[in-house]
Amino acid sequence: MFNALVVNKDEDGKTSAAVEQMSEDRLPSGDVTVAVEYSTVNYKDGLCIGPGGGLVRSYPHIPGIDFAGTVEQSDDDRYAPGDKVVLTGWRVGEAHWGGYSQKARVKADWLVPLPEGLDTRQAMAVGTAGFTAMLSVMALEDHGIKSGPVLVCGAAGGVGSVATAILANLGHKVAAVTGRPETESYLRSLGATQIVAREEINETTKRPLEGETWGGCVDAVGGPMLARVLGQMEYGASVAAVGLAGGAQLPATVIPFLLRGVNLLGIDSVMQPYDNRLRAWKRIAQDLPMEKLEDMIQPATLSDLPGLGANILQGKVKGRVVVDVNA
Repeated sequence: MFNALVVNKDEDGKTSAAVEQMSEDRLPSGDVTVAVEYSTVNYKDGLCIGPGGGLVRSYPHIPGIDFAGTVEQSDDDRYAPGDKVVLTGWRVGEAHWGGYSQKARVKADWLVPLPEGLDTRQAMAVGTAGFTAMLSVMALEDHGIKSGPVLVCGAAGGVGSVATAILANLGHKVAAVTGRPETESYLRSLGATQIVAREEINETTKRPLEGETWGGCVDAVGGPMLARVLGQMEYGASVAAVGLAGGAQLPATVIPFLLRGVNLLGIDSVMQPYDNRLRAWKRIAQDLPMEKLEDMIQPATLSDLPGLGANILQGKVKGRVVVDVNA
């Protein structure tokens, strides 16, 4: 028997989440059984713990879109008992039982070896959010980061925190956008050199172009903020779009693309090819300062997750929540 956070739905469609004991024979099919050590909390997790958001197909359900741990049993030659592994994406925690459990069974193709230089706790301090942040930085680099500061929208969140720390460590000036003034000292500790109040940049403008201000952007917000930022990019600069906390609509024009050659880069972490996953995790171990990663961590246990799931949907979670599933 092992513990897991199980979400159930009643006849009225109301969901509830609680820690329950499970037997191993209830785990879904898969090639590899992993003794999970750590998971984390992402926006999708908040949806899956709570209302579902259209992501969960059937109940009872175990959320947790990422995890790190040790292989217990494997039917695939790539992994053997004792191997340390990481999983992010592939709709685990949504369509497939996930990491809020002391055991998980998944397809071998969904795993990657734990990168050298990281332990399982650090890997989940990075998690899906940090992995997405690294993919964003790599995409900006591939298209050329320009001379101006790199803007990070939603900087105090999971993606934004890691992106800020990585970009600053790589020598870029980072302008951090936040709607929470109390996070300024935290963001500066990660390496932000400029704090931009959300209200300064969150409204649409009738002007399709403004002054060329930003040399690149990692945007976890979307909506009107993304539309505004597009008109403030330097010539040929790029925006890596990773989220929609501010809305899925994009009230923008094509003018920034046509007159300034701005690039809008969509970043997907769920279905990333294996080779690019390895590349991103190697870069994380190399370019993310571990002492700054430690400053982002908020420890949690399985029993904390229902409250944390509600908080992240309300934008009340700062940095990276690391869930010790065995605590």
